[in-house]
Amino acid sequence: MRRTLIVMLKEPRPGRVKTRLAAGIGRIRAAWWFRHQSARLLREVADPRWQTVLAVSPDREGRMSRVWPAHLPRIAQGRGDLGARMARLFAALPPGGPALIVGADIPGITRAHIARAFAVLGARDAVLGPASDGGYWLIGLKRARPAPTSFLKGVRWSSRHALCDTLASLGPLTYSLTDRLDDVDTARDLARLPARQRHPT
Repeated sequence: MRRTLIVMLKEPRPGRVKTRLAAGIGRIRAAWWFRHQSARLLREVADPRWQTVLAVSPDREGRMSRVWPAHLPRIAQGRGDLGARMARLFAALPPGGPALIVGADIPGITRAHIARAFAVLGARDAVLGPASDGGYWLIGLKRARPAPTSFLKGVRWSSRHALCDTLASLGPLTYSLTDRLDDVDTARDLARLPARQRHPT
């Protein structure tokens, strides 16, 4: 059964990405960090056990971009809030096989984290990777049965309620939580990282 890892990416242009981080370190440095962090993450999660797909934004520019590896398939994120875009990404995949979605701004992620999340989906309908701020860095579906109409609706994004709201939106789907990791939203988040993650290459 085919496994799919979707990595959500934005074209790394100054002023378009990591705006909260840019407020603390400047737009150019924030875009540089995101570009190199994303490239590092894509190298880290590459594995023959799953197919990696890039979900890009802006839709047209992201699909044409030369920034990301040319061999990886790309799909457009489309419009709407984060929940609408993620639900659409799950629905756009061919039938059959579990799928995970992660962001590109998670410095601590490894292929072992991805493998453990897929393993959870052997016994559960959904898996989420919690973050210390009340959100999450990963969401996955087994896709053995349809997601409820409530899936990812009414979630208070970018708040301490995001994980709890998402769990509530799962309805009858069973779920488990996997490893806790954090993304980088602000200069303070970046400053907490080891030097190799603050300056990815």
